[in-house]
Amino acid sequence: MSQAPQLQGWEHIYSGKVRDLYVPAGPDAAQDRVLVVASDRISAYDHVLSSTIPDKGRILTQLSLWWFEQLENIPNHVISADEGVPAEVAGRAMICKKLAMYPVEAIARGYLTGSGLLEYKDSQTVCDVPLPAGLVDGSRLEPAIFTPSAKAEVGEHDENINYDAVVAAVGAETAATIRTLTLEIYTTAEAIARERGIILADTKVEFGLDPATGLVTLGDEVLTPDSSRFWDASLYEPGQAQPSFDKQYVRDWLTSPESGWDKASDTPPPALPADVVERTRARYVDAYERLTGKTFV
Repeated sequence: MSQAPQLQGWEHIYSGKVRDLYVPAGPDAAQDRVLVVASDRISAYDHVLSSTIPDKGRILTQLSLWWFEQLENIPNHVISADEGVPAEVAGRAMICKKLAMYPVEAIARGYLTGSGLLEYKDSQTVCDVPLPAGLVDGSRLEPAIFTPSAKAEVGEHDENINYDAVVAAVGAETAATIRTLTLEIYTTAEAIARERGIILADTKVEFGLDPATGLVTLGDEVLTPDSSRFWDASLYEPGQAQPSFDKQYVRDWLTSPESGWDKASDTPPPALPADVVERTRARYVDAYERLTGKTFV
């Protein structure tokens, strides 16, 4: 994993798969905020790859900021993406409120695919939510469903859980708020994306308690290709895997004979070829530009 940059006035405290976190340095510094820096790292199959995707950190940060604006009715953690952000990470960093994060990945699904499809084939449920018979890969779920998972450490798989487990983890009132906000975020974003010819199949968001307001508050990133499954509406065809605006090229190459990598092994994935890096970057840029209507520069 690439080293987190040293930033004057900020102390590095944590690095996840993609993001680096900092707090203000010094004994008299404010302790109610955190600097969230998005790197150009990319992960797949629970590994952080040695290759990076140029501009990925800026794309994800700018797209998250755009979505936070669209979701103005949902409390979020952003304080500033300009004033106070170190020049070295400008465009890919946000100064945010320090939240007490809940140990839950809040996921809304409006379409059946991925791990949800696997569970459905086994039990006709997703996270114990019963679904109609006869659904296929890509079937639309109306209304969308809340399908949480438990947060895992870096390198481990998130584990799908049911709603009762969320209640046990955070309490009944907070669990209900998280579910309501997650489905509101999905419903709002799904309509916005659909107007732009993109299907939002599912999305993962994270919440924490804002100690200053006492409110359940949206944190981390929101509605990026790393946290959501976006499909091209013009290519949508239920009954098969849909082309998506995310790490598809990376996953496809890693599991191809060309890579020579066995994802069931403990061996780190190989470096990505230049064409896979460029195609992946192009998909991130395409998602940003089609959703926001802006040109990425």
